[in-house]
Amino acid sequence: MTAVESVPLTQLPARGIPVPSSVSPAARAIIGAPRPEPLVYPPLDDVAGWKTLVASQDAGVAAMLGAWPVDAAVTVEDVDVDGVRVYRVTPPEAPDGRVYLDLHGGALILGGGEICRAMAVRTAAQVGARVWSVDYRMPPDHPYPAPLDDCFAVYRALLREYRPEQIVVGGGSAGGNLAVAMLLRARDAGLPLPVALVLTTPEVDLTESGDSFQTNLGLDPVIQGSLMAVNLLYAAGRDLADPALSPLFGDFTKGFPPTLLTTGTRDMFLSNTVRMHRALRSAGIAADLHVLEAAGHGGFLGMAPEDADLDREVRAFVDAHWSG
Repeated sequence: MTAVESVPLTQLPARGIPVPSSVSPAARAIIGAPRPEPLVYPPLDDVAGWKTLVASQDAGVAAMLGAWPVDAAVTVEDVDVDGVRVYRVTPPEAPDGRVYLDLHGGALILGGGEICRAMAVRTAAQVGARVWSVDYRMPPDHPYPAPLDDCFAVYRALLREYRPEQIVVGGGSAGGNLAVAMLLRARDAGLPLPVALVLTTPEVDLTESGDSFQTNLGLDPVIQGSLMAVNLLYAAGRDLADPALSPLFGDFTKGFPPTLLTTGTRDMFLSNTVRMHRALRSAGIAADLHVLEAAGHGGFLGMAPEDADLDREVRAFVDAHWSG
């Protein structure tokens, strides 16, 4: 019998963490809002329980997205791309020869359907270009590799219509996981890589080995606790450290696109993001890292001027690479 190695702990006194004065009033309101209780996840084999949880969480997100203003001039097409539902969003005066492949977030179980559509409209406004947003299949009915297969199929189809230098890929949270894993798969399959990649607080380590999973526990306004139950549901019995599941552990030395990464000092995925940045830089890949003061997962939910600042950074990044 092998002894379990003890992990040294840094003991800290119980204390309250004040809302910082270093951010905007809107950001302080987000940080200081009451925290919901952490979710209680069903057993992995309780399919009905997971579907009930997903429906409840999606309803809350949909209500928030419904308050976002929408430009009536934006057009949205619901299309089938090699068997995968894709929302093709075209904002006013979208330039030809530019497309943004958007992989939505949602902890690998949330954010499909109309939520995916609404987030794609916001992304199109952010990047000022045509967006293809993948409404990929998700657990509990469709665990790994189905979501990754869907994203890969759409990327391969996109290459039939656009040159690689016309394509930027983006993914937030769970979408960041899929974006990195998809591009590693594409590269290893001999497909050309896009001109650039945008990762917003990416969920690239399903083992949750990073420091911020402990240090920011309870501080993040969005992620209230470990997502390990969801990660195990997605993995369906496979090793969470496999780079196809946790692409942070992939090999980037064989080529990868220039990448912009964003996070915040209270983000549960802060470690994911900074470790991903270091992995890319160690492999010689151009990578920019933006860390927002006091921001949790997803910044300040699009409700603070800090979010607008970050939007401008993303726009400048994609414009520079599309124009290059």
